[in-house]
Amino acid sequence: MRKTTMAAFAALALGAAACGGETKASKPATTSLPQDGQAFAIDPSDFTTEIDNPFWPMKPGSRWVFRETDAEGAVSRVVVTVLDKTKTIANGVEARIVHDQATEEGQVLEDTYDWYAQDADGNLWYLGEDTTEYENGKPKTKEGSWEAGVDGALPGIIMPANPQVGMTYREEYYKGHAEDGASILYTDALARVPGGRFEHGVQTRNTSAIEPDVVEEKIYAEGVGVVLEMTVSGGSDRTELLSYREG
Repeated sequence: MRKTTMAAFAALALGAAACGGETKASKPATTSLPQDGQAFAIDPSDFTTEIDNPFWPMKPGSRWVFRETDAEGAVSRVVVTVLDKTKTIANGVEARIVHDQATEEGQVLEDTYDWYAQDADGNLWYLGEDTTEYENGKPKTKEGSWEAGVDGALPGIIMPANPQVGMTYREEYYKGHAEDGASILYTDALARVPGGRFEHGVQTRNTSAIEPDVVEEKIYAEGVGVVLEMTVSGGSDRTELLSYREG
C-alpha cells in the first residue's frame, strides 16, 4: 500500500501482493466513533440506505467475487451482492441488505444476509447479519447471527466517512458472539490482486476480543470496497478480489 520505512513493515505483513507507505500519524486521530461495547447514541432519522461511502459504495446490483484460501490450502469462492431490498433493524434504522455466499466446489459453506446503512456524516455502519453455516450441504449453525438492538447487540462502523491514520472503532458488538474492532494503519495503500491494481486505499487492522490471537488486515479501494484481506497473526487465510461490477 504505501511506501515508507513503516510501510515496508506493513508490506511484509501483507506479502508481495500489498505494500504501503503512508504518513503514519504522530498521534492517533481523534474520533467520536463507537468503541467496544460502549453505548453510542443512534438516531434512525440520521441514516440512509443510499450508501456512497467512497471506500465501500453499495449500489443495488453491485457484485464482488472473491477467492478465499484458508490455512490448509482449501479454496472457496465468495460472491457478495447488494440487493434492492432493505430491512428495518430492531434499533429503528432502515438498512440495505447485502447477500454474501461462500461455496467450495459448488457446495454452499456459508450463506449470509448483512445489513448496512450510512449516517448523515457519511460513516458506513454495520447493523447485523443473518448467517447460516453449512456442513455436507445441510444447515449446521446460525452462530454469529446478530441484530443491533436485540439482546444487547450494538451496531458498529465498517468505514468512517473521512478515514484517518490512527482512528479506532468497533465494527460489531454482540457480547460473546461478535466483538470485532478495527484501526486504520494507512490511507495510501497499494494492493495487487487478480481483480486489478488498486492505489491510495485504506488499510485497516482488524481484531476480535473473542479471538485475541488472530489479527487480520484489509485494504479498501476507493470506488470499489474491500479488495484484499489477510490474516497476519494466528492464521494465514487470504481473500482476494477476482472481479467487481458496479450496480
